[in-house]
Amino acid sequence: MKIMTLKSQNYAISSALLKSVFAIAGSLVIALGAQVSVPIPFSVVPLSLQTLAVFMVIALLGAKVGTVSIFLYLLEGMAGFPVFALGAGGFYHLAGPTGGYLVAFLPLGFLFGQWLDTVKKPHFFSVACISLLCHAAILFLGALWLSRYIPWQAAMMNGIAPFVPGEIVKSLILTAFVTGFLIPQKSS
Repeated sequence: MKIMTLKSQNYAISSALLKSVFAIAGSLVIALGAQVSVPIPFSVVPLSLQTLAVFMVIALLGAKVGTVSIFLYLLEGMAGFPVFALGAGGFYHLAGPTGGYLVAFLPLGFLFGQWLDTVKKPHFFSVACISLLCHAAILFLGALWLSRYIPWQAAMMNGIAPFVPGEIVKSLILTAFVTGFLIPQKSS
């Protein structure tokens, strides 16, 4: 039988408070990444550093707290705060043409975090493959949602094709961050 002492209760409260602060900070990092965005003239989906920010937050905070950060970010945007790409906010952006990309952050961020949390020492190649897979899945799910508004072929041309080079670069940056910064920190 575990006896709860005042000291252990304070630790639990401070730990929960710290996790909450980290989750809120993570949502703000994602919002900042979304503001680094460029509109594409032929697409409703802008280029941004949003997915890189999502996966970096997950890598730093872990699957659970990182996913709470993503959830908070989506709530902030849904409430109308200008946290989405190009300073957008409001429920329409979750329900509208770009909503599939945004909602896909939750399951794919969590899965990436779970993988990082369970792998003892991820190597560059494995992190790069998982990162590319997660980015590709976000593009696919986003385009699938976008196809509710435009034909599937147009959704692929406007919602996937222009983003592939950027997603590859973001995956490599994320891989370098995870294997070059986080992994050495874990082994110390």
